Formats: sequence, C-alpha cells, structure tokens
Amino acid sequence: SKEQFHAYLRARGEPGGQADGRGKEEEEEDEVEEKEEEEVGSCQNEPPAKRVRSEDLGQDGERREDAGAVEKEPAERKRARGQNKSRPCMRPNHYEQRRLCPSVTQGCAEKCYFGSQCRFLHDVGEYMAVKPADLGRSCVLFETFGKCIYGVTCRFAQAHLGDGYQNIVNTDLAKQWEGKSLVRNNLSKDLQHQLRKRKFIFKKADEYLRGLAKPHGNGGKGGKAAGRSTEEREVSNCTTPQEGLGDSPGCPVLPEQGEDPKPDTLQSPGPTGGEEASSVKTVGPVTDEDIIKLRSCEKKKLEIQGKLYLAPLTTCGNLPFRRICKRFGADVTCGEMAVCTNLLQGQSSEWALLKRHHTEDIFGVQLEGAFPDTMTKCAELLNQTIEADFVDINVGCPIDLVYKKGGGCALMTRSNKFEQIVRGMNSVLDIPLTVKIRTGVQEKINVAHKIIPKIREWGASMVTLHGRSREQRYTRGADWDYIAECAKIASPMPLFGNGDILSYEDANRAMQMGVSGIMIARQVPVGALIKPWLFTEIKEQRHWDISSSERFDILKDFTNYGLEHWGSDTQGVEKTRKFLLEWLSFLCRYIPVGLLEHLPQKINERPPYYMGRDYLETLMASQNVDDWIKISELLLGPVPTSFTFLPKHKANSYR
Repeated sequence: SKEQFHAYLRARGEPGGQADGRGKEEEEEDEVEEKEEEEVGSCQNEPPAKRVRSEDLGQDGERREDAGAVEKEPAERKRARGQNKSRPCMRPNHYEQRRLCPSVTQGCAEKCYFGSQCRFLHDVGEYMAVKPADLGRSCVLFETFGKCIYGVTCRFAQAHLGDGYQNIVNTDLAKQWEGKSLVRNNLSKDLQHQLRKRKFIFKKADEYLRGLAKPHGNGGKGGKAAGRSTEEREVSNCTTPQEGLGDSPGCPVLPEQGEDPKPDTLQSPGPTGGEEASSVKTVGPVTDEDIIKLRSCEKKKLEIQGKLYLAPLTTCGNLPFRRICKRFGADVTCGEMAVCTNLLQGQSSEWALLKRHHTEDIFGVQLEGAFPDTMTKCAELLNQTIEADFVDINVGCPIDLVYKKGGGCALMTRSNKFEQIVRGMNSVLDIPLTVKIRTGVQEKINVAHKIIPKIREWGASMVTLHGRSREQRYTRGADWDYIAECAKIASPMPLFGNGDILSYEDANRAMQMGVSGIMIARQVPVGALIKPWLFTEIKEQRHWDISSSERFDILKDFTNYGLEHWGSDTQGVEKTRKFLLEWLSFLCRYIPVGLLEHLPQKINERPPYYMGRDYLETLMASQNVDDWIKISELLLGPVPTSFTFLPKHKANSYR
C-alpha cells in the first residue's frame, strides 16, 4: 500500500520500517494536518493548484483549510492535468544572501562597473566567512578542463584553491582545451545590442514581406493571392536569379521597418539611392551566395531517414539531458522550443535554448510563432548567426498560452498564415525547414492528411506527425494507423512518426508502418524522459534490465554535465538541482524490466506501489517530491533553507 511504501522509505530501507503500520498511518495523518498550513512546495500534500481546482469544482466557497475534506473523496476528484501555474520561484538571493562580485571572480575587481555602489561583496575574506560549506572535494570543471572559472565561488573550491584563496590552474590540461569551442550558438553582446535597438537588418525577410504586402489582381487581400504571388516569385528566382538584384539593394534603406509593412511606404524608396548607399558601404560580394539566391535543389539536404530523433522537450530537453541521450545512441537532437518574438528582442534566456554542444553532430532548433513577419525575420536572424542543421516549426504545441495567440496547433486552422510562414522561412533559410504537427485540433476530426501535401508544396523538407490531436493532449494511445496513411500521402517527402515509443518492439512496429523514422518524445508519452537508454535498446534490439546503481550513475553524469553547463557556484548548483528534479518527476514512472509481469511496459500504464530489488530502486520509484529532493541531495548536497519545488506538470504532482 501507499502507507507501507512511504513507511519503508522513511525507515531508510530497514526491515522494521513496515512493522508498525498503524503508528505510521497515524503519524502520516498528523503530518498532513501540519503541512496543510505550510506554503507551496511540501510534498506529502497535493500542490495548492490541485486543491484550488477541487474547490472551484465544488463552487461552495470552501476555504483552504477545508481542502482536506475534498481530498478524502478521491472518487469525486478528477485527475489534474496541464501546468502548475504560479509555481514558487527560487531566486539567487533566496539561497545566497551575500554574493561575491563577478569582477572579483574574473580577477579584475578594480574594473567593477558600479564602483562603490556595487551591491556585491569585493572582499574575498568577508565572502568566505559567509559562504555555504563546500559540497565535495572534487570539482568537475577543474578535473575536466584544468581550470574552474568560478574560483572561490565554486561549491567544490577546496579542490582548486591554494594559499590566499588563489585559484590553482592545471596548465597542461588547460592547454588541451585552449581555443576549442565546446558550446556553440552563444548570444554575443554586440548582437544583443543590435536586436534591442532594432538595428539588425533583415534584408531577405523584408523583401519577402514586401511581396506579401503588394496588392494583387483579385483585390490584394487574403492569403490565397499572397500564396500565388510567392509561388510565382519563387519560380522566377529559380529560372532568372538576376531579377532579384534589382530589388535587393533597396532593402537596407528600411532598417527601422515595422512588423506590418504598408504597401505605400514599402514601394516608395527608389533603387538608385540604395545602389549608392551599398556602393559606399561594401567592397563587393564575398561569395556568389550574396547576390544569387539558392534554389531549393541546391539547398543542403536533410539525410536522417531511419535515424533516431530526440524530440524538442520543453524544460527537460536541455543541453545536459541531450548529452545523456546522445551518449545512449540518439542520432538527431533538437533544442527546446524557442519563441521567435523573444529571440528577436535579444532575450538571453531564450537564446540559451539554442545552444549546441560539440558532440551534437546533427542538431536543429525549433521555433514557435503565429505570424509570418516575426517568423521570417527570426529565421533569417538564425540563418546568419547560429550553427544548425535544420529549423523546425512547432505546429503541435497544445498549451493554451500558445494556442490562444494563434501559434502551435492553432496554425493548423489558419492555413493562410501557415502557408506564408512556411514559404517565408524557406525563402530566407539556407538549411532545410521541417514542420512538426498533430493529427488535428479536435479529437475525432483529423486534418493532417489534408495539410501534409500542402506543406510539401510550400517547400518543407520533412514533416513529423504526432499521432494525437490537441484535445487529446497526451492521453490515450497514438493513432499509428493514421500516421501510416499520412506517410503514404507525404511521399516522397520524409515523414517521421511520434507517440508511444517506450521499447524496441514499439519502435520496430512503428517502422513497419512505412514512416521514414521515429521521434522519441515527451510528456505522458515520454520515451526518452522515462528511459534515456531507450536509444540503446532500439539499436541493440533488447530489453535492458538496468540496475539502480547504473541509473544513479546516469543521474551523476547529468549532474556533472549540468555543473559544466550552468556553473559550479551556488547559482549553478541550484539550477542543476531544479532541472534534475524536473527530470526525476518523469523518471519515477519507469518500472524495472525485472519486475514486470509482461513485456514491454505500456507507456500510459501507471504502476501500483511496489518495492524495488534494493532501497535505491524503491526510492527512485517514489512519486513523492521529498524523495526526489533526497536523491538530489545525494548528488548535490543539502538543499538551502526554505527550499521549495513543485513540478511543472500537474500530472507529476503526486503525494
């Protein structure tokens, strides 16, 4: 039972932990009564978002203290879905009140921009007096690269601090990494300044948008006319590339152009002024690509048929997690969904989603947007500034925040805007463009088979189809029969299938449906998040009865990758812990192969409470937030005082 399960874990795996069942139940009731008065983040209780939902369903004005009465009637309470909104946010000053100024860490304290008004500490001795205790004796950055750039602020600083708090450097090891770029696609300060001041010139995008804004024969209004005009323009560009030369010099004249250009203002600048300006600024074209537009047949091909594709996973599909999947055999990786408007504004947090590790040999980025102007400009921006092998358009996101703004799944019902986005992005990109869609918006009305031929005609190189509708979200099984039907319609364009892949048998069954490849994805159909070693199982065609110690080593590797990526100071440690806990909220659903009554495990099955073959395996099966935190403390040391955590998805918020 649940009581016996948690009693066993509280007793730390001792045999006597299950003996006093009645006393444990009474203790648990006392704990529930005490924790109903605490803030968000406790784990024995259900999260407040679920209690509030129960109160709303009752509509009887119950107060928060009375939520326990609702919880005692599980038959009347629906299973929580969606996101936990208004989650508690742990900011750096919550777990470190007095921080050292970055200028001191970088060895240039005299160059601090804020001078005497700086709110950070500049005295190393004063900082070391209040610094939290170190978490270990070995620093992964020092052991890997020969130098830890975080110096005294590192939470493993005893491994590389000498006399007088001097940072020790292993020169031989540091020379091996000198000049090597481990992580690409960083946002430079110059580019960020250009984006924030709107000084970045979108030459190709402006040209395409100018074509959309021109009036046409049948009124100049509506997407069909625009679609025909762009088609004709693409044909003319393929046959006579010189025609583009007359329009292109006029583009730099309008660097401050707005999002929705008007026909009269766009046609006003003359070509003569543009030619004079360009002759002064430039010496000449560096390559023929500067003056001749690439035809579709000349673009780089996306050769990934039959490969294993790790889907873009919001929150959990970060760079350290992708490194784990890459090590287990993922062939193609993709960054997390990035919102195009945030990228155009130069937001550092959004650009961080585009970072690429040097081990990711086939890497793509996924964009979300609702309008052709922002999406086309963002595509041109990324085409010039980052290294990627393809760009993916997210037309499958089901969450309300995206859908209500016209993005994600909503684009499947806005075919005119959808066409303009695909054609526009394809016209400015030198790399392949792919699209990820669902079967449709409504549960029993499939529309993907109607849209896929159009996507092929618009110029996309590949389509990925998730076998569920938006209304289904991640419930029920994926419709692979429908995916097989769409794969035939899409030919010769490759179509990847997505949904319910949790074993090599599922993967083999999916490949027999005629798809070009399979995507291992997220949420309730969480192949890669539940078991990242799934890629190895598929390639070796076996069920891997992985032990708890091997799974713990995977978590240890993720922690080391996280410290390398986010930093080994207090802020980096807590960010690593946050993403580790998010991942653990999915990992707890894995059932060891050796305990299954029949193979393989079904992806939507939720197991009863069970005892593992050792204490660690039982701990990893717990759906209790406290137990996830306990696992994180084994890897990253004790959590800060007043630490709280609530999973992003309500489906993971179990007692």
